[in-house]
Amino acid sequence: MTRIRLITALLTAAVLSACSKDGVQNISGPTAGSYVKFFNFAVNAPSVNFYANDTKVTAISSTSCTPPSTPPNPACTSTGVESTTGTAYGAVGNGGLYSSIAPAQYSFAAKISAATDNGVSIAKLSSTLADGKYYSLYTSGVYDPNAKSSDAFIVEDDFPPNIDFTQTYVRFVNAVWNSQPMTLYANASAIGGNVPYKSGGAFVALPAGVYDLAARPSGSSTNVVTRTAVSFVAGRVYTVTVRGDMVSTVTATKPALDNTANR
Repeated sequence: MTRIRLITALLTAAVLSACSKDGVQNISGPTAGSYVKFFNFAVNAPSVNFYANDTKVTAISSTSCTPPSTPPNPACTSTGVESTTGTAYGAVGNGGLYSSIAPAQYSFAAKISAATDNGVSIAKLSSTLADGKYYSLYTSGVYDPNAKSSDAFIVEDDFPPNIDFTQTYVRFVNAVWNSQPMTLYANASAIGGNVPYKSGGAFVALPAGVYDLAARPSGSSTNVVTRTAVSFVAGRVYTVTVRGDMVSTVTATKPALDNTANR
């Protein structure tokens, strides 16, 4: 069975500095050549842990067990006990970091992390990962609590081959199942073209700065979702993803724009 580990030393530093607080589980293994970021963007989805085949690749552990168990669990003050928090709706697994995984074909799954229905898969997706490539995997659509299921898709994070460190790079991903193809705008500038559901556009260079973002349906001048005062830093690469329900007026589930740094 392929073994997987997180790819950055920053994660280790973050976990060590978060004494008695939730941290990301570090799954050790050999250095590998494909990298995946995991998003839980299925509307109303429960918190999940993500799996590649039978190996868990996202989780949260805690060194403080609250309330304490009887008898006391030694792992609460040493290696840590896995939290049932998982990756909530609207969140990115492993603190937004990529997981490293050996190039191969995988059956990915998002499994409920809570004590109730723990381990039940709400989304499955098969995909072949190439060496040296980066990917983003999403749960998407709307969660069906009766069938305990949602959609899922994966896109390649095809970074520009030559980064201009005086510029920033942004691309748009559409994770809204009941949307038309949409275009992302940063102020008055279009970030690529129309992006349909379960798709991502190319990374586009623009001057670093603070932007008001908006997504518009194909052929429309009307903004259907906005986000103001978003900072893009020079030399960094970002994915802006639209998630939610196009017809919802509830704050938690109405359309929103997520901004996540890729590198």
